[in-house]
Amino acid sequence: MTLSASDFAFVAGLVKRESAIVLAPGKEYLVEARLLPVARQAGAGTVADYLGILQRRPDPAAHRSVVDALTTNETSWFRDREPYSAMTDVVLPELLAARSATRTLRVWSAACSSGQEPYSLAITLQQALPPGWRYQIHATDISTEMIKRAGGGEYSQVEVNRGLPVQLLVQHFARSGTGWKIAPALRENVTFQQLNLTTPLPAMAPFDVVFLRNVLIYFDVATKRNVLRSIAKLLRPDGWLFLGAAETTIGVDEGFERVAVGRTSAYRPRVTVPAGTGGKG
Repeated sequence: MTLSASDFAFVAGLVKRESAIVLAPGKEYLVEARLLPVARQAGAGTVADYLGILQRRPDPAAHRSVVDALTTNETSWFRDREPYSAMTDVVLPELLAARSATRTLRVWSAACSSGQEPYSLAITLQQALPPGWRYQIHATDISTEMIKRAGGGEYSQVEVNRGLPVQLLVQHFARSGTGWKIAPALRENVTFQQLNLTTPLPAMAPFDVVFLRNVLIYFDVATKRNVLRSIAKLLRPDGWLFLGAAETTIGVDEGFERVAVGRTSAYRPRVTVPAGTGGKG
C-alpha cells in the first residue's frame, strides 16, 4: 500500500524540521519501507495507522524514531577507496610536516552512520602515522541509534565483508560470537556524539581533516551553505575537507577551493588576500 499524499507530506515536513533533509515526491515507497518496522514495533498494523496516531498525538520520542529510520544512510568500509588513498599519499605527508611540533592529528567523521567510516579512518592513520604520533577521530551522526551501534564497534560477517580486506579484519578485529568487534587500540582513539549538523554546533577543538561525505546531497542550497560555513569554523586554515563524489562547494560556498588529490578531489579553505595588499611581492 502506497502512502497517501497527506501522510507523505506529514513525514516530509517532520523530517525537514528535525534534520533539514528534503524528501522529494517519489520517495513514498522508501518512506513506507523504512517506517514499516517502526510502525510494527509500536504496535500499529500499518504505516498509515502509525502516522495517523502521530498526527493525532504528537510524541517527540516517536518523531525521533521516524527521523532515525529515514536518515540511516548506505555505508561500507573504505567507501569509494580514493579518499583514503588521498589521505595516505597526499594529505598525511603534508600534515606530518605541518604538525611536527604537536605530533597530533584531529579528524572529524561528520556523518559516521554505523561507524565504518571513522574506523576506516582509524585503520588508515594507525598504519600510516610514524611512531610517536597520536590521532583523535571525532565521529558524529544525527541518528541516536547509529551512534549507539557505532560506539559498540561490533559488526556482522556480512557487514565486514563489505569493503574490509581480510588482512585488516584479522589485524584490527577480534571474534565476537558470529561477528567481529573492533580492537581496543582503534576504539580508544574514536569518540562518538549525536549531532545535527544543521543546528548550531557545540564548541570543538579545530580539525585537520573533515569527512563530510554523502551528506550535502540531502539538503537544499541554503542548508548546504549553512553547514559548510559551520564546518569552515572548525577546520584549520590548512585543513582538508572531503565530500562525496556527487557533492561540491562550487556555487554553494566560495570560502572553499577544490584541489586535485590523487585521483579524487578535496576542498580547502580559500586563502584571502587582505584588501589593499598586492598579490605579488
